[in-house]
Amino acid sequence: MRGRTWLGAALVLGAQLRALWLAAAVEVHTAKEVVAVNGTNQRLKCTFSSSNPVSQQLSVSWNFQPEDLSSHELVFYYQKEPYKPPSGRFKGRVTWDGNIERNDVSIMIWNLQPSDNGTFTCQVTNWPDVYGTIGEVRLRVVHKVSFSEIHFLVVAIGSASVLMIIVVTAVIICRQRRRRARDKRLEVADTE
Repeated sequence: MRGRTWLGAALVLGAQLRALWLAAAVEVHTAKEVVAVNGTNQRLKCTFSSSNPVSQQLSVSWNFQPEDLSSHELVFYYQKEPYKPPSGRFKGRVTWDGNIERNDVSIMIWNLQPSDNGTFTCQVTNWPDVYGTIGEVRLRVVHKVSFSEIHFLVVAIGSASVLMIIVVTAVIICRQRRRRARDKRLEVADTE
């Protein structure tokens, strides 16, 4: 009986320690997918939250996995200051666009090309929070912007607004004409 009590206490303590470990992890947030036009620049947004204040040992790693699933490539690294890639497809085309005080570790990629299609990962460590989620964003570089749901929504709202303005204008004009006609009738009746 006594052995079961110790075993139960150990299991409860283990579960609590695991919960504390998970609570102390860094959470990284990115968009799931970004679509950009060939030849343009695109900001890849990545933010994080940590149970500890930002430390001097904070580090950020951006990596890239092309669509053909060939090997990962380092895109960008930050620790106390940004470090651009010394070689590779992103050399000279990636810059730091984050703000550590705002928990923003975003980067900007310049002159996008179809070969940039793939998955970018953003990983943040903030000592003592060294474990946590890794943000993943899939980048699709297209030759032209397609007509998406957002465009449809803009057209629908714009059309509804124009229609509303036309209806309100028509109502105002009709009321003014009725008032003028009524005023003329009253004027004619007063003169008789």
